[in-house]
Amino acid sequence: MLEKYNSAVGLFGNHQDAENAVKELQKCGYDMKKLSVIGKDYHSEEYVVGYYNTGDRVATWGKFGLFWGWVWGILFGSAFFLIPGIGPVMVGGPLVSWILGALETAVITGGLTALGGALASIGIPEDSVVRYETALKADKFLLLVHGSVQEVEKARDILLRNKAEEANVHNDANEERQIMA
Repeated sequence: MLEKYNSAVGLFGNHQDAENAVKELQKCGYDMKKLSVIGKDYHSEEYVVGYYNTGDRVATWGKFGLFWGWVWGILFGSAFFLIPGIGPVMVGGPLVSWILGALETAVITGGLTALGGALASIGIPEDSVVRYETALKADKFLLLVHGSVQEVEKARDILLRNKAEEANVHNDANEERQIMA
């Protein structure tokens, strides 16, 4: 069971840094079912994009096809969403279920997107949600790490070591501690 209100969120300027952070978390024995990765999908004439899921096998093509294929191979859950105001977004991890829950229960309020509603539903303050959605619009990658207070504090340090532009801890007291790299 995920501890719903304890999260570390790292903001990465590129997929390689996000991938390196996931690899270090995995190497440190972190439960991969507690990680979520979010990034925009890229459509252009130069890069054909495709996505499919056959049983436990997920594949994608395009500019970051290898990255997303790898992420979906180690994380629990994967999805592709078209989010108004943000665009095409790829998501891996438990955040997929929270986005679907926000869509199904109409949790989306106050001008938040489905992604914003999902982030708010796990205790991330609205001002941070807006900042994260803005980062996604600017082609950044988000890595969310869920767990106990100790786990997310340790994860924040790992995110920063792996070139996170910022790493924030959100806990059940709705507090936020932000550290810029």
